[in-house]
Amino acid sequence: MKKVIFIGSLIFYIIIGLSAAFGETFTLKDLFLLSLEKAERIKVAQENVLLAKIGQEKALAPLLPKVAAFSTYTEYTQNKRSDTGSLIQPDTAASWGLRIDESLSLIGREFIAWESSKEGVEKSKYDLRSYQDDYLIQVATLFYEVLKAKRAVDIAKANTERLTRYREAAQKKLQVGEATKTALLRAEGELSGALAEKVRAENTLKSQQILLGRLVGLEGPFDIEEESPRDAPRSLEELKRLASQSRPELTALKIQKEIAKKQVAFAKGALWPNVSLSAVYARADQYPPPSNLNRESIYATVALNFPFYEGGLRKAEVREAEIKLKQVEITEVDTIKNINAEIEKAYLDYLTQEGMIKYLKDQLTFARENYYAVAKQYEYGLASSLDVLDANNLLLNTEKQLMETIYNTELAKVKLKRLSQGLTTELLADSK
Repeated sequence: MKKVIFIGSLIFYIIIGLSAAFGETFTLKDLFLLSLEKAERIKVAQENVLLAKIGQEKALAPLLPKVAAFSTYTEYTQNKRSDTGSLIQPDTAASWGLRIDESLSLIGREFIAWESSKEGVEKSKYDLRSYQDDYLIQVATLFYEVLKAKRAVDIAKANTERLTRYREAAQKKLQVGEATKTALLRAEGELSGALAEKVRAENTLKSQQILLGRLVGLEGPFDIEEESPRDAPRSLEELKRLASQSRPELTALKIQKEIAKKQVAFAKGALWPNVSLSAVYARADQYPPPSNLNRESIYATVALNFPFYEGGLRKAEVREAEIKLKQVEITEVDTIKNINAEIEKAYLDYLTQEGMIKYLKDQLTFARENYYAVAKQYEYGLASSLDVLDANNLLLNTEKQLMETIYNTELAKVKLKRLSQGLTTELLADSK
């Protein structure tokens, strides 16, 4: 009974110790959500949306009337009168009042600017989503680099164990005179190299975890866990179709093209006259007051301003807006071609990695069986030390290649999802 209690307590403390050492465990999806919440660079990009909303508020300002209050007070050295006794200059004079002004273009340039600012807010949201998707790809890349590093540590440990057994076998053969000192030295050298590789793999794992933690905004120790393999991506044509409908970059460009069209209309609006409206309430007071003092005034003013010539500035601005619209149209076509090329390349990379997995698995099976067969033959003197080392190197290299290919395949699936429909949209939908 005491033994059972001791073993149970030991297991409990081991679990507590491992939890303290590694901290919380995260999947790739968990890290994606943490990045969107904590990463400083994403927070900086989110401020661009707020700036666009402030720009919308600024664009609304010209549509609203300007209200101003005014007052003046003047004190003279003395009052002056004419020869007839009428007051020319009082001792003091004061005036105050309220003024409302509104100035608009007859073609409604201010409304065009306001509509453009609203579309600018929408564009900034899609720009943010595009930036988030690019950032999540960086997270996914580092996530799989950490998984590779963890697997590399396991492979290095297994290799060290194999070479340790080989060294022990070579030492026994040397003691009974079935092997030379050279074979033992070669075994010692290979084992030392494997131990060095194990240290390098462990430090690489730590450094990759530090980089991943920094990227997603995690502090302190943490661990990651491998997810189940993702579903195979859709066909190439389906991926392109999804990209044309869902890629935030294309949506942002479509909005930018509409903004550019409105900018052309806004620039052409400068060729139209402006109308200004003013309404004023004013009061005045003087001491001593003259007999003809008008103490209160209420009046309105309408003014039409039509500049006929300003050195060709307005025509240049119209031409500039038309060129910018043409640039956006060309950029849209270029972006669509680039996206399709990126999808084709990523799809070919995926097919390459996926196609290699089966053959590498077969090669790993053959390499593992070959190693154990050669190792057994070496014990009975039917194989040389070089045969054992060659078989071990083949097994080691195959394990590394298969591990790299499996994780590269999973990363290729993530990249295809980003290139076709984006990562952020799906994440936000799942989190609701």
